[in-house]
Amino acid sequence: MTIRLHVKNNHAGPHTFPSTPESEPVFTITREKFALAARDFPELASRLEVFVDWDTDHWAESMADAEILLTWDLPTERLAEVAPGLKWIHCIGAGVEHLCPMDWVPEGVTITNNKGAHADKAGEYALMAVLMLHNKMPQILTNQRAANWNSLFSTPIAGKTVGLVGVGSIGGGAARQLAKMPVRILGVSRHGRPHPDVDEMYAMDALDEVLPQLDYVFVSLPSTPETIGLFDRARLERLKRGAGIINVGRGATFDYGALSALLADGHLSGAVLDVFEQEPLPPDSPLWRAPNLVVTPHVSADDGDSYVPITLQLFFDNLRRYVAGEQLRNVVRPELGY
Repeated sequence: MTIRLHVKNNHAGPHTFPSTPESEPVFTITREKFALAARDFPELASRLEVFVDWDTDHWAESMADAEILLTWDLPTERLAEVAPGLKWIHCIGAGVEHLCPMDWVPEGVTITNNKGAHADKAGEYALMAVLMLHNKMPQILTNQRAANWNSLFSTPIAGKTVGLVGVGSIGGGAARQLAKMPVRILGVSRHGRPHPDVDEMYAMDALDEVLPQLDYVFVSLPSTPETIGLFDRARLERLKRGAGIINVGRGATFDYGALSALLADGHLSGAVLDVFEQEPLPPDSPLWRAPNLVVTPHVSADDGDSYVPITLQLFFDNLRRYVAGEQLRNVVRPELGY
């Protein structure tokens, strides 16, 4: 029996994803890329009838008999009427806050995400960013912009403590890389379950007890009602003086104004930020000029060459489960928002 699959790509724009023209090819699932991935799954691919679309150019007519949707976002209004045969939506990102609240999800429709696609790249970024903070690179770059020659010396990193707030796929990737160094790794997650590369794990209600122990904090939290504004000024002040911050999760989890102020007064030694509430970050944002702060344009976790192949590998693995009537991987829980 043929399974109809609708692939919805987006043209880049400031109010969509991808947001920049240079990122559009990284995330676009073309017919050619899909066909290349399908070669490894001939039996599954033979059951698919695939329609590759841009934006909502042919949304209504294609979704009328689609069973699976592969997308970043979608028009949610009257979805049960527009797509009466829809059973499964796979989001090509790990974060799904742009689809929340999920009161629009029709009964019987499962949503999965791209959890796992980011782990390797994010882990390497975490290692890089921790070493940047330890070697005072944010301060050195601030001095460079001011033509200020100031010899800032650092020491070997042995004995420092790194905190991972969020120990899912991305946080786990960070743990695997950081475990190669002589540092102590503490992890904080919603459940606090043990992780093989983390020395000590804590549940989220212990966050305030953990923060004063940390030299560097790597945050990879999704944006949910529980995490929005989690790192406010009071919580940032719980960090020891001279601590450094890395955020690759979502900008909404931080008060960046408070973070900038604590960088300016020296309570925090540096920060590496990859995510922001508004992306692209506007040219007039004060974050561009905040001292001892490195801005990266949401590139920490996405493989520029292989994001689509990795995504399609995940998709076909789940398609095998779908055809067999098995539980899908990476099922999103609407009540949690991830």
